[in-house]
Amino acid sequence: MDRLMIVESPSKAKTIQRYLGAGYKVMASYGHLRDLVPKKGAVEVGNHEVHMKYQNISKNKQHIEQLCAAAEAATTIFLATDPDREGEAIAFHLLEIFKQHINLTGKLVRRVVFHEITQTQIIQAIESSRDLDMNLVNAQQARRALDYLVGFNLSPVLWKKVKPGLSAGRVQSPALRLIADREAEIAKFQSREYWSVHADLTSGRRKVHAKFVNMHGKKLGQFDLNNKDQVDALLLQIDEHGKDRWRIDTIVHKDRKKQPVAPFTTSTLQQEAARKLGLSSAQTMRIAQQLYEGVDVGSDSVALITYLRTDSVTLSEEAIKSIRSEIASRYGKENLPASPRAYKTKSKNAQEAHEAIRPIDCTRTPESLKKHLALDQYKLYDLIWSRTVSSQMVDAIYEDQIITISAGDDYRFEARRTCLKREGFLLVYQEGSDDVQIEATENKFLQLKEGELLSFVKWDPAQHMTEPPHRFNEATLVKALESYGIGRPSTYSSIISTLKQRDYVEFKQKRFTPTDTGVVVNDFLKKYFVNYVDYDFTAQLEDRLDAVSLGVESWTTLVGEFWLPFHNLVEHISEKISKKEVVHEEIDETCPLCQHKLVKKFGRAGRFIGCSHYPECKYTRPIDGSADEGATQPASVDRDCPLCQKPLVYKKGRFGTFIGCSGYPECRHIESMKKSYETGITCPTCNKGQIVGKTSRKGTIFYACSAYPNCKQTYSGKPVLHQCPQCAYPLLIEKQTKKDGKFIACPEKTCDYRKPLVTD
Repeated sequence: MDRLMIVESPSKAKTIQRYLGAGYKVMASYGHLRDLVPKKGAVEVGNHEVHMKYQNISKNKQHIEQLCAAAEAATTIFLATDPDREGEAIAFHLLEIFKQHINLTGKLVRRVVFHEITQTQIIQAIESSRDLDMNLVNAQQARRALDYLVGFNLSPVLWKKVKPGLSAGRVQSPALRLIADREAEIAKFQSREYWSVHADLTSGRRKVHAKFVNMHGKKLGQFDLNNKDQVDALLLQIDEHGKDRWRIDTIVHKDRKKQPVAPFTTSTLQQEAARKLGLSSAQTMRIAQQLYEGVDVGSDSVALITYLRTDSVTLSEEAIKSIRSEIASRYGKENLPASPRAYKTKSKNAQEAHEAIRPIDCTRTPESLKKHLALDQYKLYDLIWSRTVSSQMVDAIYEDQIITISAGDDYRFEARRTCLKREGFLLVYQEGSDDVQIEATENKFLQLKEGELLSFVKWDPAQHMTEPPHRFNEATLVKALESYGIGRPSTYSSIISTLKQRDYVEFKQKRFTPTDTGVVVNDFLKKYFVNYVDYDFTAQLEDRLDAVSLGVESWTTLVGEFWLPFHNLVEHISEKISKKEVVHEEIDETCPLCQHKLVKKFGRAGRFIGCSHYPECKYTRPIDGSADEGATQPASVDRDCPLCQKPLVYKKGRFGTFIGCSGYPECRHIESMKKSYETGITCPTCNKGQIVGKTSRKGTIFYACSAYPNCKQTYSGKPVLHQCPQCAYPLLIEKQTKKDGKFIACPEKTCDYRKPLVTD
């Protein structure tokens, strides 16, 4: 072996090794091998300089040793990591590692880029190998530096001013703002009433459902009829002036074309997979990666799609030729346009790959691969195949029938029907839609004539209410991120995953809502760091990163210009703004107990409303509670606290109702409302409480001391009052596993006593 090729994933390495044969050794880096040191000072910004301190990732030590050994034995090294900025950066770090550990003198190190894993493309990529593109590397370094500077400097401010453990990110924060601002829009929304009026008419046995559209020559606006009284008055007028005078004025037929949509980009694939398959962005990217790297198809490992991180909607000439041939043979030449379709990329800075996401070989139909693919792989491949093939088919043609009907001289109604005249690309694929129904079509038109009189049957008025904007789902959030220029399509899945992991958003009924923590963090950032969550600022920063990748702008200049004002603002907020200013928001309401102002507060259990005169007044209520809620005293449990003898009361927390001491915060005794199972065994740790069985929030039973939180002794199994014969611990516990069945064991970690439990 004198030629070494390094890719990112082992499955890709397996596929490529089969194509290249014995003259090559193909190995995987398993992604990144180096990263910034995980502490303050990893990025230092000086006068026109940026110093980044990297270290090898410890868990990849074995991979690094194996790669270095293989590189030392090779005469030619091809760095074939993914064809994007991140892949270029991984290749750069690989080369830096080799420089540290082996002598590269006399070795040829080249960068290889391919967008589909086929033997032809890989050989062509090797023949056109190049040096590392430092513009791409520096663009990735700039992105990494900016993310580090924001995270390591803004997160500590959140710890001090909001709550420990929080964090903020350069692109996650504007994404959070999208979700939080949408929730605020929904809260402020005031619904408006409006009405539509239809008339049910007949011509012999033919039924006509016509909508009122015009009165006295003026087109009806959405809110011209906004209450039932107006509707009743209108119907009375029409009955008086248009009675028995229903007449068809015109019948018009119009053809309407619908064009297929472009092949998938990273963004549109994530959106459509969310709409049609219910996949999250992270799931879509993971499955697409598998299809790109190669799956086992019989005895071979075959890559099925082109590179999945792309803004481009173009297709290669070779791909178009193959697709058109497949359309002609499968769907007939009548569904093939005279010339290939060309699509323009909407993104002004399309990057990362030269083609859209498409099947490598469109003759590999989803049906032919179904038995070889996992269900999610099959569904996603079917989506990509269908979208790609349909993009090169003829238009669908709809025919609209528009019937204008007069009721007297002053009132106009309209009846519409739509029939599908030619299916075209709809034979293969129809794009999903966000919160909008797919167009309905009829099988046939109404057979009527102009001048024909119609008979009135009944009125069909309907009340409507305007609806607030919809909360974001996976598809619409990705669409919004793209439209505002927040991040890049390849980062959308990580942005969304980060918001979930940080507990800033919840995903309920397939919609995103901000948590209390997310609302408070967003309000804080919008108030004190508004530029850094501003959509235009974030998009402009992405544009400048693109400029760095093109060699138009210096990455050190970009980072330096960002850092100084940001650093100064962080210092100012840290010193001048108190935590109370951040987590307290005064509302226009007085406390029902002491008449001081009420404020919105943020505590361990989330947001709530409390008295500004705390701790003298302890009035609180939920953020969405009624004005008099909380004014009453908590209900008594009718027994005293075992620690301080003050009355126990029922309380509400983030996990529901619980029992607590009325002497809080001096006494912090609490008890769960969930059922406890008494064992009659005194706790051997404190000799005060009893060991009781409790139900966790996950529904599992565990055993603990009733004197919690003063005694925190717990057991993973049911205690048995029997001394351990090996270490003399005062009790044993019953346990059960699939492997060993039921047994009794000593709970002491240093004792390994165990005995099968024999039952009848």
